[in-house]
Formats: sequence, structure tokens, C-alpha cells
Amino acid sequence: MLVIDANGEKKGVMSAKDAQKLAYDQNYDLVKIAPQATPPVCRIMDYGKYCFEQQKREKEARKNQRVVEIKEIRMFSAIDTHDFETKVSQGKKFLQNGDKVKVSVRFRKRAIAHPHLGEELLERYRDEIGDVAVVDKPPKMEGRAIVMFMAPKQNKPEKTDKTQKKQKQAKQVEQKDEAES
Repeated sequence: MLVIDANGEKKGVMSAKDAQKLAYDQNYDLVKIAPQATPPVCRIMDYGKYCFEQQKREKEARKNQRVVEIKEIRMFSAIDTHDFETKVSQGKKFLQNGDKVKVSVRFRKRAIAHPHLGEELLERYRDEIGDVAVVDKPPKMEGRAIVMFMAPKQNKPEKTDKTQKKQKQAKQVEQKDEAES
């Protein structure tokens, strides 16, 4: 098997027993990197440290990753202006936090006979919220409702009040630490 030492230097092809002895002498582990290769490639390393660093990298990647939620806004075909404005402001808030929005217009009883009213309502909603969102999926009839998906325009979510408060508190703590030093 081909052996690579802890510094990344090739030690050459040797038997498994010799490679294990070499790793043991250096207080490291012998790890097969590419067992299917001919000859198999092994590396002398501290396997516990390697696993710890791998977990640390994965944790950091998860920390930087943001899960996009889908928030739903439900309206009825006969909606009052103030209610509509409230739904628009809620949708803007969701989109500014980086979430996607599912806007659905539901039809009650005989209102299903006039789907054009729901489509007009969704068009009005799209126009109102167009400065912070783009249409992800156009309006589509699903049962007794017309559904449209919207996504935020910017990639980065804006800072919410909670994150601003946390940053402010962190700065205050840093200033106190500097003042005490």
C-alpha cells in the first residue's frame, strides 16, 4: 500500500504491517484514504483530531445555512381594503425576513363561479408587494382556492429587531470589557 505521512509526504509503497508500525512509532493512526486504488492509499494521521475538525466544519456550515420557510397568507375573494393592506404588510414582513410566501385566495360557496375575482385580487397583491418580491410560481387553481408563490428579491435577509438587539448587546458587552481593561 502507498503510505503518506502526517506532513503529506509520500513514504512509498510498503506492506500493511510496516505502515502500521510506522504510524504507531509516530503515535498516529493509519487510515485508508482510497482502498479501491491500486495500490491502496493510506495516510498516517491523528484520526480523532480529523473527526473533530470534520464535525466542527459541518457545524459551521449548518450555522451559516438558513432554512427558508414558506409562510401562508389566506384571503377570501371578498376582502375589505384594510384587511387587504394588513395581508400586504404581513407578506412584506415575511419576505424581508427571507421567507417565501404562499398567497391563497379561497372561494366560499357560490363565489367559486367567479374565479376572475380571485385572479384580480392576486394581481393586485403582486403589484402591491412587487418592490420586495418576485413571483416564484404564477397563480394556479387548486380545488376551491387560487394559489401563488412569491420569493424575496434580495438574497440576504434583512436584520430583524431581535438580531439588531443581540448585536447591540454584544457591542455593549465589548465596550464594558474594554473599559475594564
